[in-house]
Amino acid sequence: MTLGRLNHIGVATPSIPAAVALYRDLLGAEAIGEAFDLPAQKVRVCFVDAPNSQIELLEPLGADSPIAKFLEKNPAGGQHHVCFEVADIAAAVADLTAKGARVLGAPRIGAHGTLVVFVHPKDMGGVLVELMETPKEGH
Repeated sequence: MTLGRLNHIGVATPSIPAAVALYRDLLGAEAIGEAFDLPAQKVRVCFVDAPNSQIELLEPLGADSPIAKFLEKNPAGGQHHVCFEVADIAAAVADLTAKGARVLGAPRIGAHGTLVVFVHPKDMGGVLVELMETPKEGH
């Protein structure tokens, strides 16, 4: 496995509209996508484009959402994960598992419409890392 580019930083928030206002009004973000529900992940998502990456705003869709659990400990929200691209998610999972890292669940479709997995923060120096198969052209 080879580490690819930083695709996005996931930020948990109790309110996507309030978070969008911060990025727009305080930081001057102009390219802000429409929020959409990702029921399989139990989150509402909105991407804020930066020149070299994105911020993925994550709001829980219910009390059983992983983001709701994060917000219980961090009511104002905060950095949830970092996401790196990989060329082949199956190869990345096999490589990480062979090296003793804990991959959280099977690959599933993420917010960019491509396969993702998460690596346990205890195996990544305390950081929740998402690996995302590099999107194909047009996605």
